[in-house]
Amino acid sequence: MSSVFSGIVYTLFPGLFRREELSLSAIRAIFWDVGGVLLTNAWDHTERSATFEHFQLDQKEFQDRHEMLVSSFERGKITLQEYLDRTVFYRTRPFTPDVFRDYMFSLSQPFPEVLEFARALADSGKYFMSTLNNESRELNYYRIDKYGLRKIFRLFVSSCFVGFRKPERDIYRLALETTQIPAEQCCFIDDRALNLECAAKLGMQTIEMQQLEQLRGDLAKIGVGL
Repeated sequence: MSSVFSGIVYTLFPGLFRREELSLSAIRAIFWDVGGVLLTNAWDHTERSATFEHFQLDQKEFQDRHEMLVSSFERGKITLQEYLDRTVFYRTRPFTPDVFRDYMFSLSQPFPEVLEFARALADSGKYFMSTLNNESRELNYYRIDKYGLRKIFRLFVSSCFVGFRKPERDIYRLALETTQIPAEQCCFIDDRALNLECAAKLGMQTIEMQQLEQLRGDLAKIGVGL
């Protein structure tokens, strides 16, 4: 029989205690959000607002339709073309779907220093590297290809591929079950606190990304480094 006090295990034997120091599990896997951490967001409110202004769209009209479709869009249940047909091109526009789509894609920009840091961690060979993000299929593929993410990450747990979205518990559970790495040996990085809560409840280490130096420091605290 054992009791735990302040990180120390005391094992009970007849007439004596045996004292054993607990050690933190070494981190073996790092899961990364993409939008807001490695790259700008793909199609969040900032990108949509820029698009409304660029194409002179009615924001409320678009937003009402977007809210009804975004879950299906990010879960991979409908294509980008179907999404645009129902949010933008349900009536005649002075621009084509191709022009609109190209503008959407152009809004994605990298955070070069964060990408370089992630690449260095991958090259170290110490960690299983995966993304864990909400993103529609076409934008996800574009961003993976455009910014060479396959050279960094071995797995892409994207909402459009797995049918679950953060902060739903099942997307974190699936990530853990797919890699078969214990939760306490996994770290999840996201820029939104809500997306970290369920991961933490499942036992994962979590870090809220604010800037690169803060991220380096927080990773170092849990033993992650080059």
